[in-house]
Amino acid sequence: MPTKPVQREPDGRLTVHLWLQQDGRFSGDVPLRLSPGEAELLHAQLCFVLDDAATASAAPDCRKPVHGSPGVHWP
Repeated sequence: MPTKPVQREPDGRLTVHLWLQQDGRFSGDVPLRLSPGEAELLHAQLCFVLDDAATASAAPDCRKPVHGSPGVHWP
């Protein structure tokens, strides 16, 4: 697992450090650079696919529904 935290670059982009694996073996690492909008979209999509009843109680606050909020629905 990468040990570098997500970083905000001087140009405003966010850098996420990824480890690449092939057949379970480390193959290399690469920085993934995202605009704030791309990072928000990735965050929303990850929240959607991670949203299941088995993990709901252990979800971080950003994944818990806000009272009265209809939530995000993806096609």
